[in-house]
Amino acid sequence: MRIAVDVMGGDHGCGVVIAGVKRTLQADSSISAIYLVGNRSEIHAALPPRGFRDHRVRVVHASEVLTMADKPAAALRRKKDCSIARAIELAREGKVDAIVSLGNTGGIFAAATFKLGRIPGVDRGGIATVIPTPEHAFVLLDSGANIECKPLHLAHYAVMGSIYAREILGYKNPRVGILSIGTEDSKGNELTREAFRLCKLLDLNFIGNVEGHDLFNNRVDVVVCDGFVGNIVLKTCESLASAMFAMLKRELTANPRRQLGALLAHNAFRTIKRRMDPEGSGGAPLLGFNGTVMKAHGSARERAIASAIRVTATNVQHHVNQIIAREIARVNERLAADEATAAVLQAQN
Repeated sequence: MRIAVDVMGGDHGCGVVIAGVKRTLQADSSISAIYLVGNRSEIHAALPPRGFRDHRVRVVHASEVLTMADKPAAALRRKKDCSIARAIELAREGKVDAIVSLGNTGGIFAAATFKLGRIPGVDRGGIATVIPTPEHAFVLLDSGANIECKPLHLAHYAVMGSIYAREILGYKNPRVGILSIGTEDSKGNELTREAFRLCKLLDLNFIGNVEGHDLFNNRVDVVVCDGFVGNIVLKTCESLASAMFAMLKRELTANPRRQLGALLAHNAFRTIKRRMDPEGSGGAPLLGFNGTVMKAHGSARERAIASAIRVTATNVQHHVNQIIAREIARVNERLAADEATAAVLQAQN
């Protein structure tokens, strides 16, 4: 297996990314090659004094970087030799099986759209984020790629999210729900109500609408929404988790008696932190494209980067894209056979 890693997009410099790559190679013999894509001089400067001593590491020079301030589509046209574009091109040329990047999310999504293209039948790709909960984890899709969606897009997200939960998280029959303002069939807006109707036609374990308070109560495995709502949910979850840990730390260190109690409960708190730590999930895959693309968090450090590469390799090994292609073809045939759906799709086109 060959993986391209865009080493230029992280908040902590390419040295941290390279450390994560080294950690991965030490633990995974199934990876035959990792291409470090970025500025050659910066990469070599960040390598350990004696290098990797690993024949699987190759360096691909890219003279430009897509920054967080860049507007994705315009920047890709202007910065043709940016690291994310070069990494995506390696996949398009068949030189690698997957890409991992910590860079500009919009840039990664645009590069995948323009250079890889979507799986036949998929109208819009999406970003799937795995969010941990006290008992398990759920897949949130879309978590920020498409802020304006059609019902068909949400139906496709339901299918792709179900496949990802089954193949990567190991859920035998993932429960799929549409995020709405009530659980009744009639609740929601025009988008969610029509998406609800479409999902009921499909071969999914569709449980209907779910509300915000259902997400962390082990009621749903795949949460479907448009990217506007999904990104708000994601950022709120991240912020709330950070706030809770900060409040606990402050209160548990307020006086000697509480400090003693915190010491006695140290192992329990460490377990909770490990379970809720987003670094374990590694990154968020872009689903629906002709290639495996993983978006790691820009602030990721060594362990999170290694996790992102590991999950990316698992995506390839489980043939997630091929399964999505087969299932989407079946879904589109099923929806086309439904007269009401066919009329709606024709009107939208």
